[in-house]
Amino acid sequence: MSVFCGLNVLAQRQDSIISNVRAKKIYKTPQIKANVPTYKPKSAFGYIPYNDVLANTKGTTSIKADKILTVIKVYPNPVTDQINLILKLDRESNLSVKIMDLLGNEVVTLANERVAAGEQTKSYNIPNRLNSGIYFLKVVSGSETIVKRISVL
Repeated sequence: MSVFCGLNVLAQRQDSIISNVRAKKIYKTPQIKANVPTYKPKSAFGYIPYNDVLANTKGTTSIKADKILTVIKVYPNPVTDQINLILKLDRESNLSVKIMDLLGNEVVTLANERVAAGEQTKSYNIPNRLNSGIYFLKVVSGSETIVKRISVL
């Protein structure tokens, strides 16, 4: 014990330089200003920007939307045993009519046939195994797809 009594004990002293320094307050958010041009895709790979199509009014390049399926009407809705479709095709194409559930799973394929151009009226029988509820009627013609909501009673 006598050995420890002769040692001077040094206490830590507060650093006076650090305690007097205050942080600088920033009152406005710094803004980063950069001169970056907006991306404008060129007409490479068959892509033409929509604004360029609208600006071109002289008719040198005209883009016509190649719609196959233009008009579709589904009746009666709600459906009990038979569903009718009125659709207009601009040219002859394959027509596929399917009933999908709410999750997008195919339940029934009503038609998969080649249909002539013009206005068509199609009637399909709804199978009895289809439970009551809400379904989607998916009509595909060529590369165009139209989905309508139907209720089955």
